Amino acid sequence: MSSRLYVKGRLVAEEFDAAEAGARLRAEPGAVLWLDLVDPGPDELRALAAEFELHPLAVEDALTDRERPKLDRYHNHLFLNLYAVAFDDEVRKTEISAFITPRALITVRKPPDEVALHLDRWDADERLASGGVDFLVYGLLDVVVDGQYASAQRIDESMDGIEDRMIGEGAAPRDVRRRGFALRRTLAGLRRAVAPMPDVVREAGRALAADEHHLRPYYRDVEDHARRAVDLIEHSRNRITELLDDDLAEQSNALNDVTRKLAAWAAIIAIPTAITGYFGQNVPYPGYEKWWGFLISTACIVLTGSGLYAYLKRRNWL
Repeated sequence: MSSRLYVKGRLVAEEFDAAEAGARLRAEPGAVLWLDLVDPGPDELRALAAEFELHPLAVEDALTDRERPKLDRYHNHLFLNLYAVAFDDEVRKTEISAFITPRALITVRKPPDEVALHLDRWDADERLASGGVDFLVYGLLDVVVDGQYASAQRIDESMDGIEDRMIGEGAAPRDVRRRGFALRRTLAGLRRAVAPMPDVVREAGRALAADEHHLRPYYRDVEDHARRAVDLIEHSRNRITELLDDDLAEQSNALNDVTRKLAAWAAIIAIPTAITGYFGQNVPYPGYEKWWGFLISTACIVLTGSGLYAYLKRRNWL
């Protein structure tokens, strides 16, 4: 658990117990609070709900895993749900639920808590921090969206190696194709977390920065980053799908080549089979029961087979 108390944009207290949060806010009329809980129990969250008058439906969503990214409005607070993500060979996601009251931001991180939130920017600009909870929410959204965009970039960059190995003669190795399918599945999972974010950020800006003229550009900037992340994910999905389709077409071409070669060799083998079959019948032929008859049949086999081979080779069937 982490906790911070700000007064006029300055950090005045931190790392105090959640039970003290309400008393500290009442003691400092101009203060704003950030309370970060990691996998709290139902009793702990209901105690905070009673202290800050949180809606039961919002509390239920905060206790439920895999809620979709959204922003819900209640009579005295907002409820925000989103996913912080990171990528290193696979996507790691941390679901974050947030209760946004006029003087407090309460975040609930659900297990597995795999992505760290580096919110140092909250202390970097005292002027912006004076925006109170609106600025705290902006900082949270900015960190989450930046992580989503960075993950999308890393996935797109990791496709370069796959593309290099797929572009070549013949079908790609099996391990490359499996890696491509894994990345496409990863992108599908990442898209579910990122696609709703532009609308979520826009709604948050309307709800929180409507009267904060100095914060509006910052919310718009986060929305722009969220849209860029969505566009990059869509681009990457199309890219990996086209690569896999091209590889499938290359496999089909390779199979056609093999089939054509087998048909050509079957034709070549059929010629001597037909000739020997013919000479094996009870029909007199030049050299029948003569030693030089064997030479004639052999010459026919060699000449016709060689001629057919040359013809098929010239047509690139072999």
